[in-house]
Amino acid sequence: MQKRYMSIWFSTLLTDWIRIKRPALKALPLVFSDKAANRMIITAVSHEAALLGIHQGMPLADARAIVPGLEVIENQSHKSEKLLKAIGEWCIRYSPLVAIEEDQGLTLDISGCAHLWGGEREYLREIVNRLRGLGYYVRAAVSDTMGTAWAVSRYGKTTPIVKSGEELSALLSLPPMALRLSPLASQKLIKLGLKTVESFISMPRSVLRRRIGEESMERIEQVLGQKQERFSPIALPEVYSARLESMEPIRTRKGIELAIEKLLTQLCAHLKKDGMGIRSALLQSYRIDGKLIRTVIGTNGPSANISHLFKLFSLKIDQIEPKMGIELFTMDAAKVETLDPRQEALWMAEKGMEDQKVCELLDRLAGKVGPQAIQRYLPQPHHWPERSIKKVDSLLEPLSLPWRTDRPRPVQLLNIPEPVQVSAPIPDYPPMLFRYQGITHQVKKADGPERIEREWWLEEGEHRDYYQLEDAEGKRYWLFRSGHYSSEKTSGWFIHGFFA
Repeated sequence: MQKRYMSIWFSTLLTDWIRIKRPALKALPLVFSDKAANRMIITAVSHEAALLGIHQGMPLADARAIVPGLEVIENQSHKSEKLLKAIGEWCIRYSPLVAIEEDQGLTLDISGCAHLWGGEREYLREIVNRLRGLGYYVRAAVSDTMGTAWAVSRYGKTTPIVKSGEELSALLSLPPMALRLSPLASQKLIKLGLKTVESFISMPRSVLRRRIGEESMERIEQVLGQKQERFSPIALPEVYSARLESMEPIRTRKGIELAIEKLLTQLCAHLKKDGMGIRSALLQSYRIDGKLIRTVIGTNGPSANISHLFKLFSLKIDQIEPKMGIELFTMDAAKVETLDPRQEALWMAEKGMEDQKVCELLDRLAGKVGPQAIQRYLPQPHHWPERSIKKVDSLLEPLSLPWRTDRPRPVQLLNIPEPVQVSAPIPDYPPMLFRYQGITHQVKKADGPERIEREWWLEEGEHRDYYQLEDAEGKRYWLFRSGHYSSEKTSGWFIHGFFA
């Protein structure tokens, strides 16, 4: 069978990902930045920012000069690799062989797969449309060689499907970079006036080898199918599941509990063997009348502890209506993570009792009101309040730095400061009273100001002067005035948080 490959290119992977998480950023010029050589450098660029002249590798200060209102996100280490691996595992539904490729892309070995979707064109359209539906902008191409598929997905301007034996003709109009040559080799060819593949591909191999080097020559041979290219697919994720058939239909709560306990025993034995723990599990109950009942539980950290997982399922047993009876149960570990041996100590009677109670409480609350109701935050190395904390998904993520204790901070911080009306005796004094959400608060005690300057390397704008205020009822608030007081303009006052 002739090998066929599909290359999928995520040109704006990181900016697409953050927009999926934060829809308010959609259509805004957006970049990711990271520190390099004592200055902030742009590491990822959205389409909107690129159209305004911003590019990867540009100093952030230069980008801000071009677009003053540029939205800047701090770079996250290895996030691209993690995203590509997750999307690659998702793509296994289309091909069992998926590899992560250089330059934010995936390669699928689609040999013998496309006919299941009615042909390569329909197959490609299905994958591209699904990924775009998830929020990612992608380009894709199909060819006999990985190199040609890579080139056409990034630089092609005509058909994305290259027929067998037509690799060279599909490449002729493309620039040297399309062959995955080294940057130095591509620059050499362009300086010599060889700006398309057609202008140099017919040159004698010995001459071309002297110009661009052995490594780049190997790339040319790979893209033309003259030399085999290594394909390293990602490992298929392990499937953790258990199945229990009933001798007689189960109609009672006790019977359902026994079934869940047996399934968890099977599932957790498999998980512990591989050093894995459940983050999300799915119980499927098949009734004899043909109805399927799905029950999902989630945990704040990986666990293979049967008693703890059973408690989470027991909270939802009332949702399982057996009616005439359940004849089959299946349980799948929908999401698993590596299990830290120390984590299991949280569930022991003698060790980590305090942590055990916290974890069990959070898991039970999530089971009752939903996981979205529970959020955890960790400190970040920023003094600007909105950037001083970050939301994390796991209870197990360690502190990278201690919580700041040298200054009092509110227990509840508003995502966006809200404007208030104030009355102050003189400009730099705290308010005597303020009005918030239609209620006037008489200030009895005040402390401040504490000036917090903007992080100029990330954004421009006015500083803030914060005050801690206590009203007549003893409630405490965190208010600030934006910028210097001026007789020419009114300084805005905002409420930003609430103290305990």
